[in-house]
Amino acid sequence: MGATRQAEDGARPARRRLSVDRRREELIAAALELFSRHDAEDVSIDDVALSAGASRALVYHYFGGKQELYVAALRSAAEELEARLQPQGGGRPMEELARGLRRYFDFVEEHAAGFAALLRGGPANRAGEIGEIVDGVRRRMLHLIMNEMRVTDPGPVLRTTLRSWIASVETAGLDWLEHRDMERAELERLLVEQMAALLRVAAGHDDEVERLARTLLDG
Repeated sequence: MGATRQAEDGARPARRRLSVDRRREELIAAALELFSRHDAEDVSIDDVALSAGASRALVYHYFGGKQELYVAALRSAAEELEARLQPQGGGRPMEELARGLRRYFDFVEEHAAGFAALLRGGPANRAGEIGEIVDGVRRRMLHLIMNEMRVTDPGPVLRTTLRSWIASVETAGLDWLEHRDMERAELERLLVEQMAALLRVAAGHDDEVERLARTLLDG
């Protein structure tokens, strides 16, 4: 498998002396790139070492094995995405939502490999651990949106509405990376308008959402 991946992904880069942290970052970046384009089962430690210009022994030294490397790579992508989503403050909730989407898609565009690998999943024997990483990002996004909307304890209608929108944003990000046939700014506006539309529909099913929608959309 390593020989096949070498043929597909190019010749070995020259090895360089790097700090421990920098070398680890390069191994993670190489792993994310490979895992975003191939099933995890089809990527070997040799493939990662080749892509990073490192030795097989060095990859094992830092991570212990492919599964540990995969989890570390996804966790790195998740942490950076969550850092990007920190609110800047100073605007109305829907304005802050739009700004948050811009930062979200900054990450999608700048770290396509990390984003795709994060949402793609991984080996079945690490499904629980990987699922926790992805769910952690989703929970953080939910809490950030709730904070911007000044909501602390959403009812089932609002909770379902917000979680559905987060799933739409994830799907839109993957679709945009695959096709790139829509301007990013247009996609971001579409998603903000989708949130407004979802809130208006949900308002017809719940008094809490009806009051929230009036404040956010009509105030």
